[in-house]
Amino acid sequence: MRVYEELFIVRPDAADEEVDPLIEQVKSVITSGGGTVEKAERWGVRKLAYRVQKRSEGLYILVQFSAGPQLVKELERRLRVSDLVLKFITVRIDEKLKRIEKRKKAREKRAARRPAPPAPMAAPAAPAPMFPTEAAAPAPGAPAPGAPAPGAPSNVTE
Repeated sequence: MRVYEELFIVRPDAADEEVDPLIEQVKSVITSGGGTVEKAERWGVRKLAYRVQKRSEGLYILVQFSAGPQLVKELERRLRVSDLVLKFITVRIDEKLKRIEKRKKAREKRAARRPAPPAPMAAPAAPAPMFPTEAAAPAPGAPAPGAPAPGAPSNVTE
């Protein structure tokens, strides 16, 4: 069993009394052939990229199902002979779903290997004392402590 998406475009002027039996016929062909229908959606009337059979709009219908390749051939044959259907396309998506699942597993595996984030600090550091016991830093422009005063003789010989 493979997973497929069947997207077909129906004439926009077709009444619901004509479209509903077509969708049911598609579903019944799939189920009678041993397949299962996952979802059937009506996307509504949309503008076509180019004119098809003198029409510039169409009613889009998507059916996602699981079936064998012989069933797909029968379904496409029935859509081809239907007067309501302007265009259709069948896409096998199980390969894409497998790729997505494989990527998801690889991502989860990488996340499991990643080290745990560091634990937050237990207690905040103690605040600085209000009156420090050390001498305050010298004022800007003043000599550094332990440096000779300006104009004092130095011990360095030239």
